Amino acid sequence: MSVFLVVEDVDPAVAEELLAEGAPAAEAPLLLNISRDLFQNGNKSMEGGGDAEDNDEGEEDDDDDDEDDDGDDDSGTDNLSSERSGTKLQRCQQGETSNLPDTFQTSNLLFYERFKTYQDYMLGDCKPSEVKPFIADFLGKVLEPSDWFAVWRTDVFDVLVEVRDLDVADLKACVTVPLPLRCDTRGCDLTVEIMTALLEATRNKVSLRELYVLYDESGDFDQTALALEHLRFFYRYIWRQWDDDEDDDFDYFVRRVEPRLRLHYDILENRVSADLVEEYVSLLKNCAQCFREFCDLRNSVGPDSDSELDNVSMVEALKLYDQLEMFKRKLHIIENPLLRHVLTCKGNSRQQCVQSRGPRQAGAVVVHVVMGSCDALQLESLLSVRLKPMCSSTKIQFYTDPVSAVESCHEGEAVIILPGIYTVSSSIVIADSISIEGFGDPDEVVIEKTSKGDSFVKTTGNEVRLSNIKFIQHDAIEGILCVYQGTLNMDNCVLQCETTGVIVWNSARLTMNECDLYGSKGAGLEIYPGSVCSLVGNSIHHCKDGILIKDYASELAGMPSVTMEKNSIYNNEGYGVILVKPGDGEESSAPADKPADPAVQTPVDQQQEGVAEPQISSSAVPQVASSTSSSWTLSGSSSAVSQVSYSSATSSSSLAAFQVGSAEAGAGAEADPASSTGRKWHFSRPLSRTREATCSRPAEDLMEHPIFVSVKENQFKRNGKGDFGTFFY
Repeated sequence: MSVFLVVEDVDPAVAEELLAEGAPAAEAPLLLNISRDLFQNGNKSMEGGGDAEDNDEGEEDDDDDDEDDDGDDDSGTDNLSSERSGTKLQRCQQGETSNLPDTFQTSNLLFYERFKTYQDYMLGDCKPSEVKPFIADFLGKVLEPSDWFAVWRTDVFDVLVEVRDLDVADLKACVTVPLPLRCDTRGCDLTVEIMTALLEATRNKVSLRELYVLYDESGDFDQTALALEHLRFFYRYIWRQWDDDEDDDFDYFVRRVEPRLRLHYDILENRVSADLVEEYVSLLKNCAQCFREFCDLRNSVGPDSDSELDNVSMVEALKLYDQLEMFKRKLHIIENPLLRHVLTCKGNSRQQCVQSRGPRQAGAVVVHVVMGSCDALQLESLLSVRLKPMCSSTKIQFYTDPVSAVESCHEGEAVIILPGIYTVSSSIVIADSISIEGFGDPDEVVIEKTSKGDSFVKTTGNEVRLSNIKFIQHDAIEGILCVYQGTLNMDNCVLQCETTGVIVWNSARLTMNECDLYGSKGAGLEIYPGSVCSLVGNSIHHCKDGILIKDYASELAGMPSVTMEKNSIYNNEGYGVILVKPGDGEESSAPADKPADPAVQTPVDQQQEGVAEPQISSSAVPQVASSTSSSWTLSGSSSAVSQVSYSSATSSSSLAAFQVGSAEAGAGAEADPASSTGRKWHFSRPLSRTREATCSRPAEDLMEHPIFVSVKENQFKRNGKGDFGTFFY
């Protein structure tokens, strides 16, 4: 074993003694000069010949020189700081019966972490045929070259191995098995001899995707663990075996990686219906099977063969090719966020066309009473206030479940729910014109949905009325309440959302008075073209966005119509009200002759409140706080890092432009429809926010948009991105 010592300081007398004991004569003058220089430099630093300020300036100059050197260095990970504060990754603990040490927990990365790594470091602007070389180049710069331990995981065993070398071009590593053998097996016996024979058969090479780095608190192997996680995720969820056969005329990240990555996280967050997920999985399976059959048949046909058998095979191959292209087109439609949304809407529209039961025969009227348990006072109040005024022919039926009561209703009947907490596991579908009333305050009459599903409450009746009820949503995909068609009137209701809020579909009507809506991870209220909404005296708060309005006419419906009066929209993460418009490729701006908004803040105020927004020229990525460090320190990356420039607003209006350009370049008019990012995205937002409980901008600003019928006395407070914005897609 060789030991190398680095001499930082040595006395010249000591150096002469060392040289006298056996140092080569040729090296003596050189070593002596170096030692004298080091000793003299050390004396100068301790003599105090210069003041502290001069020393500090010298240190700063040295630091600047070091930074310049680092910027020019192309040594991959060599320019990482040697001072590590420890690992930023979590520990993945093995089971109690496992013989293996713990590994890094890297499977819980956020969307933005994966997005940025694939876009800026791993793939960049590569073509489909360049994917593997780009990944190999990335791994060669990030992975530790040797002498690190990992768990090699396969379907039948997990074994501890030591990485001795890398073959990044083939995405493999050369490993050895340290003794004693430490492994976990599943239905097999594994010995050192068997393991040695297995590695010899593979020339001691295993796939990098099967290696999981052992946990290390120093932080030295964080980037190696993260890089292998990104590699595994890419080939497991993003890459398709038929991608190699696609044309090289498009940006692979923009066309394929981003849509598939978004779909994966939408499925994880239950934003895609179960039926669509099942269809997507089935299409993937069928497409893979068809691709294998097509490849086998294509390889069996000789390039110059004219035999009858080969001609038949070519015909079969063409049929398989057409079938394969059909599967791929369907997959691209589901992977595209906008087209996937259209499919979901149409699918739900078909599913929600529940047949109306119509009026009850013989003109009988039934009142449906839902009660868990009640005391004599509540029952007496119900009889005197609601039941006695009804006609003598009215029948009363009692239920313990709101869903059963609604399913038993006919046209024109009523459901009265007594105070209590009612837990339901299925959606409440209202297909007739009925009324559902809570007999008490909304906080006393609570309906809570615990199971997952497309939505909580769905209405298709011509005239439906809900009042005095609190709805608590868990894990709904479509929304806590969806108005598919007809009219819904809501009074004094509370909507506690956990995922998505109220959705008013095309040509439906919603009247919402004195309601409280909060907690939505999307928009609290989403209004589609052709719908009519009247919002009076409501509170919409603590949502992703307050109200999202599709401000355009679709093929099936015209412009939406919205009335907003005396509403309080506050404490939303994004905008209070945001309009979604089809973009024309030009930046949104206010009229030049519009007088300046007196509410515009000074640059100092904007800086204090963090209002100034960057203008970014890159593909749009969500700004998500990350719990794990995934920023790679690379040089010579295949994709340039996004350039961000901050600029002050120059428009006379109170709206500033926030423009994000697409990362895809060179996509022509015949670009694949599955590309959802081949457009320009624009945002408009106010430069000022209010601190008081008053409207943050004049109502005339909203009234400039033809979709608003009336806008009066609304209050906007503390909305994260502003009170009003426009989103161009």
